[in-house]
Amino acid sequence: MQGKDELEKARERVIDEISQNMNLYGVTPSVGRLWGLLYFQNHPMTLDEMKNELGMSKTSMSTSVRHLMDLNMVDKVWKKGNRKDLYVAEEDWYKTFVDFFSIKWRNSVADNVNAIDKSLTELNQLIESPGISEEMKSEIKSDIDKLHQALDYYEWLNRLIDSFESEEIFKYIPKRTEDHTNS
Repeated sequence: MQGKDELEKARERVIDEISQNMNLYGVTPSVGRLWGLLYFQNHPMTLDEMKNELGMSKTSMSTSVRHLMDLNMVDKVWKKGNRKDLYVAEEDWYKTFVDFFSIKWRNSVADNVNAIDKSLTELNQLIESPGISEEMKSEIKSDIDKLHQALDYYEWLNRLIDSFESEEIFKYIPKRTEDHTNS
């Protein structure tokens, strides 16, 4: 079919770049390639079809699909007469980013706040310990102040995440909603 090679080349270029960009966020390039493959499909795909397209094992494919589902980037769909699980990519790039960003950053914030809380508890106990020199108390107080500044940052970051999840962010940075079908 005329144009098929050029179409595949154009798609592959974008899929390659997506897979590398997702790697920045801790998602393997193979999982990024899978999302790119699903994004450009005009129909749902089975694990076997994905496996054949990407040359991955069925186990690896299943794990990758689950990972994308956990990030809300892929959905399982039902099709009458088909007993195999079918999957499609979430095509709304804004929603994909918001979900991806929110899930990854919310977990990171929680982990960091837990570590800080634990350290603050220990430092507050340490500063009250008998025999602690004034020099050591000064260092501990400095660390406590730094950790409270970090907590302020994480509280701000949680509010930023909230603004993404509530879509309030789009009041300040609107989505582009132009029709690009004839571009």
